[in-house]
Amino acid sequence: MTTLEKYTQVFTDTFGITDEEAKNLKFQDIKAWDSVGHMGLISAIEEAFDIMMETDDIIDLSSFEKGKEILAKYDVEIK
Repeated sequence: MTTLEKYTQVFTDTFGITDEEAKNLKFQDIKAWDSVGHMGLISAIEEAFDIMMETDDIIDLSSFEKGKEILAKYDVEIK
């Protein structure tokens, strides 16, 4: 499984959406991605990539694309 597939799967599993829906998703685009859903997503990302995100990065993760940028800070290249 590629890092992109793993990253996408975190979104699909957390929010119960398709791969295609995940790719354009932004915070609060769907009911499931509220503040509680956001913390579930962060937890799933941290577990999937064995990282611990900084508070600022947790707050800044506002879309599928932004998450890929943030993960690069943790030496996780999504490709």
